[in-house]
Amino acid sequence: MPLAGIALAPLLVSHLAHPHHRRSSVASAAAARRRPRAVQCSATATAASGEGAGDDGELSRGTLLWRAAKLPIYSVALVPLTVGSACAYHHVGSFFGKRYFVLLVASVLVITWLNLSNDVYDSDTGADKNKKESVVNIVGSRTMTQYAANISLLFGFMGLFWAFAQAGDARFILSVTCAIICGYVYQCPPFRLSYRGLGEPLCFAAFGPLATTAFYFSNSSRNISSGTALLPLSKTVIASSILVGLTTTLILFCSHFHQIDGDRAVGKMSPLVRIGTKTGSRLVTLGVVTLYVLLAAFGMSKSLPSACTVLCALTLPVGKWVVDYVLKNHEDNSKIFMAKYYCVRLHALFGMALASGLVLARNGTLTVTN
Repeated sequence: MPLAGIALAPLLVSHLAHPHHRRSSVASAAAARRRPRAVQCSATATAASGEGAGDDGELSRGTLLWRAAKLPIYSVALVPLTVGSACAYHHVGSFFGKRYFVLLVASVLVITWLNLSNDVYDSDTGADKNKKESVVNIVGSRTMTQYAANISLLFGFMGLFWAFAQAGDARFILSVTCAIICGYVYQCPPFRLSYRGLGEPLCFAAFGPLATTAFYFSNSSRNISSGTALLPLSKTVIASSILVGLTTTLILFCSHFHQIDGDRAVGKMSPLVRIGTKTGSRLVTLGVVTLYVLLAAFGMSKSLPSACTVLCALTLPVGKWVVDYVLKNHEDNSKIFMAKYYCVRLHALFGMALASGLVLARNGTLTVTN
């Protein structure tokens, strides 16, 4: 069963915690006595984050490398694969363990290419000029970073084509290639569609309907005697892919809040450059509300099993946490940078719940009757 990804997801979000605003030394000392655990978690979160208030001071090389690695962001490789595999398990009851883990490694390599090439092309435009955790700035070589990105993509494609050979389903390799093309036109010249404010639609399509559905198709099977058994495109995988795409897009959208000035300076017209943080914070609220409204609608229409509706509904406090945090801190660059990491937590937990519901529904467990 595709429970391996469900078990791995907490590792990507375990270092995230609530940040707390810096106060005077007396108030901070009092707060430390009252909430020692919270303050310790805040320090951990700041060290683990991609950007933060501490950027004004000197950062250790280890901290910069941790920020550059962006490990929590790799949940966007894990969740579509796990949910897609869970959809296939729910439909036919089959799970290919070796194929799953090869695809997981391949997906991580593709996301590595995405992150490294993004740093390369942002360094070309000057968007990352003052970004200490940029891999190009850390390594000191644009060429070396570009080579590393290309090698990651090459090995990622090798894993994808191996899985295609095993599954024998052309829809898989076509869909996943389209997802990668979305990543290319998002950031690479001559397209750079993210600079035109089109990053979010591309992100939704790439990680939702394209990648999640592709990984569902990767569970088709090739049999020598009976030929290739292709999985049908079901309403369950379509519904699941839409939800995954939405939570992934929230991560990208919230990553722009603290970068507005830098993006505007280099002509990167992200949605938040166009609409501002106040309207942007309301859009985050709308996005989270839409996520759970769609969950309820898919449950009532039987597009998703009731187990998915129940388990995903348990993530509502995390969704509320994201909304409250963004509404409160959207104008504070020293805090709002953490919003994308809280969206990562929502993305990972929601994806875990969705995949778990699909697996449990297949096994006849946690079935809710009307």
